[in-house]
Amino acid sequence: MGLRRSTAALGDADWTDLRDAFAAAYRLSDERGYAFHAGLHGLPLPAYCQHGTVLFVLWHRAYLYFFERALTDALRRERGDQTVTVSLPWWDWTSAGSHRDGLPSGYLAADSADNPLAAGPVTLDDADLALVRENLPGAITDGPSPVTIRDPGPPDDLPRQQTVARAMRAPTFADFSRLLEGIHNGVHGWVGGAMSAVPIAAYDPVFWAHHSMIDRLWYLWQISPRGVNPPASLLDRALAPWPVTARQMLDISQLGYGYAVQVVG
Repeated sequence: MGLRRSTAALGDADWTDLRDAFAAAYRLSDERGYAFHAGLHGLPLPAYCQHGTVLFVLWHRAYLYFFERALTDALRRERGDQTVTVSLPWWDWTSAGSHRDGLPSGYLAADSADNPLAAGPVTLDDADLALVRENLPGAITDGPSPVTIRDPGPPDDLPRQQTVARAMRAPTFADFSRLLEGIHNGVHGWVGGAMSAVPIAAYDPVFWAHHSMIDRLWYLWQISPRGVNPPASLLDRALAPWPVTARQMLDISQLGYGYAVQVVG
């Protein structure tokens, strides 16, 4: 936990920690591991994710918060170092670099070494795997140990700053949430493959960088002159499956993390 930075600002040591943390989480088969956290978004059922509701940004903030803690715990366990921390970077798909190159280079397959951020293991039972393969062709690889697939569009088709600016001018929380979710949906579709399918989207490691950007935009709207809290009737709603309420997700400083200044690239 701590400072979440742009993928464009990460150094070699940051990428090493992130890759090692994901790899460590992949190796855990219980509720501390990657499969458990990825599965909360869709498969295996029950699915908990909030889409198309005013809980969208609230639920996903909790999702990132608990996953980030799990990554840190996994890396500490493997290294035997209780001081190391992992922060989820954000992928600024509006940047000039993204419109030139598309996906962040740290999430691509390396020529000389395996990169655990290039694809995530999809560890479902046989029935769910059959469902995915029948209904979501092109989302995961063939064989008994499938991983996620991507099929990104042209980089210049990613959202532009002007599109985000319209959402940032939203006068109400409900309007902001609706506009931001629409932008979010477009990026999922642009990445393609597993990311374009809600039931398995969170198995792709780039999911977390995308949603960190979404959370960052909500934070920026919160501290803007237009930023307002969700309706009072929502604040004490529980955000299943975690023992937290919407109210507890409002202030990221109380959650122990922040966002760095954007790097232009």
